[in-house]
Amino acid sequence: MKVDVVLGLQWGDEGKGKIVDVLAKNYPVIARFQGGPNAGHSLQFEDKKFVLHTIPSGVFRKNTQNIIGNGVVIDPIIFMEECLKLEEIDVPVKERIFISKKAHLILPSHRVIDAASEEAKGASKIGSTLKGIGPTYMDKTGRNGIRVGDILTPDFADRYNTLKNKHISTLKQFDFSYDLQEREAQWFEAVEYLKEFQLIDGEYVINHLLQESKRVLAEGAQGSLLDIDFGSYPFVTSSNTTCAGACTGLGVAPKQIGSVYGIFKAYCTRVGSGPFPTELNNSTGEMLRELGSEFGATTGRPRRTGWLDLVALKYAVMINGVDQLIMMKADVLDTFETLSVAIHYKVDGKITDCVPYDTFAQIEPVYKEFKGWKRDLTKISKEEDLPFEFMNYVRFIEKEVGVPIMIISLGPDRDQTIIRTS
Repeated sequence: MKVDVVLGLQWGDEGKGKIVDVLAKNYPVIARFQGGPNAGHSLQFEDKKFVLHTIPSGVFRKNTQNIIGNGVVIDPIIFMEECLKLEEIDVPVKERIFISKKAHLILPSHRVIDAASEEAKGASKIGSTLKGIGPTYMDKTGRNGIRVGDILTPDFADRYNTLKNKHISTLKQFDFSYDLQEREAQWFEAVEYLKEFQLIDGEYVINHLLQESKRVLAEGAQGSLLDIDFGSYPFVTSSNTTCAGACTGLGVAPKQIGSVYGIFKAYCTRVGSGPFPTELNNSTGEMLRELGSEFGATTGRPRRTGWLDLVALKYAVMINGVDQLIMMKADVLDTFETLSVAIHYKVDGKITDCVPYDTFAQIEPVYKEFKGWKRDLTKISKEEDLPFEFMNYVRFIEKEVGVPIMIISLGPDRDQTIIRTS
């Protein structure tokens, strides 16, 4: 048995939470492989909406093992708050959630460093969620971090204080006021709560599950265009959001990767700073934002909006080895008379189908227009009932990208999903 992977192909916020929830009924094991509480995976069913930040999106499915892999960074406070809300609605989180001992912990001082560093950048800020993600990954690669397994050691308090004091020394370079005391008390309370969970050697557990022929679905956070290596650097996240991140974030070999599901919106959005070639700074962009409720699930920040970018989409498909596409939020485009899709870039007067190395390159998108379908898609449950104009849009994307669109989402609820058979 192999690990199938679900990941975003744009700048995050593609709708991964809903799709993992939909697919989870076919997988006894769901595993998050990177990122932290900067993620906001929204799920909706039975007229209720849930937003998960650290917990894998299969937690609502009975008889599932939900693994938080070693590539994830965990804020114990946010994790505890998230779990307590689920316990209130009788979700048995301590039965369904397993946490790798090698996952790193976000300290209160990580969040302070994040805020101080972002403020110091001024106009060049990257748009951090201020959750302490970047500083935690920096300590991980700098070999200073504290891992989940460390909370079980007798000298844990000493390890914590050593790293905290290092952070306090770092903060002296900033003109930034802070008070750690209140959040520290919450943090240690949350660490005690964390000890009540099943803390595991994740790489052994996942590989044993595969040997037992258990199907595993790996869940990524953020999007491929935010990858630390292949995204629009430096306006990226601090982890590998691409398929390769599933290997390092869970401890599985590349040959163990099976199907790769790539999720994209029928248009584009981005939060924070960085390049966005098809961005619409006009009434059309505002219309997309309002119709799509494009406000961050984690931060509440309004998202930047624009037309679908096929140059970037093909790039993301290439670096991930995507073999099945999933289109989200097509219903947001229901009222548009015409739609535009970027099929090429023009950089320095030359047409290209490649994403340029230079993050600050002046890119002019070359568009192809499509007639809108002007029909409410949210009530459609069969592929044969989808309008011709919409299917024309779908087939064009499939032809250009070279990968079939197997799932089409037509609303936030898990039932508003069409799984194509051809």
